[in-house]
Amino acid sequence: MRWRAYVAGYWAVDGEMPLHAWQLRLPPHCVYCLPVLDEGDNTLRFAPFRAGDETRPNRFGIPEPALEASSLLRVADMALIVLPLTGFDSNCHRLGMGGGWYDRSLRDHRAAPPHLVGVGFDCQRVDALQPREWDVPCDAIVTESTTYLREKP
Repeated sequence: MRWRAYVAGYWAVDGEMPLHAWQLRLPPHCVYCLPVLDEGDNTLRFAPFRAGDETRPNRFGIPEPALEASSLLRVADMALIVLPLTGFDSNCHRLGMGGGWYDRSLRDHRAAPPHLVGVGFDCQRVDALQPREWDVPCDAIVTESTTYLREKP
């Protein structure tokens, strides 16, 4: 049996970088997943998703795969998570929409996979962000023209 890698993206809203082209070009062993809100502990789970699969809107109106909770994957199951952002700096700190969903979900996975890649536009780069202790940095930030890599301590 050939190995599989679960890679998570997101459903782009509010001008976020769309991931459709990337999703459709993943190698065959990669299973694309979308985040699903776990209202029980206010973290994210992940659901395998292919174009055309049934979705339902979450409380923010963002489509999520319509799967039972028992079928959802955890952060530790992911090889890569691509995160949306509203701003970032060259040290790979990101600003999200302010709900803290990714930070809460990733706080226990800072030193191990999954790899975290923020995706945004060049115009969203700021000189510096002042991260809080709960902010989880990305391993890389990718824009339409540049890739920023976080230096490991």
